[in-house]
Amino acid sequence: MGIEYFGDKLKTLRKSKKLTQAELAQRLEISKSSVTSYEQGRIYPSLEIFSKICETLNVSSDYLLGVSDELPIKLSTAGLSDEEMKLLLQFLNLIEQNRIYKDE
Repeated sequence: MGIEYFGDKLKTLRKSKKLTQAELAQRLEISKSSVTSYEQGRIYPSLEIFSKICETLNVSSDYLLGVSDELPIKLSTAGLSDEEMKLLLQFLNLIEQNRIYKDE
């Protein structure tokens, strides 16, 4: 995965934080059309705005740039019910098992 997925990652992260494009734009002190353009991959943010995005969405620059696929998940603050948390952990376990199986 690489920079070509920046827009998709940004959109997914924004939605996971339950922010609209307008709300994110306000927090970043930019226009809503800029956020839309970032998410559609038409343009990329300046380094200053990129840094603000990382800070606002609590994500590493490596993740947004496609250098790393690791995304910190704080389950205790994700607003998930106990049942949802259990299902998420089961799903993550299945993915890991599938990777191990494919590598054999």
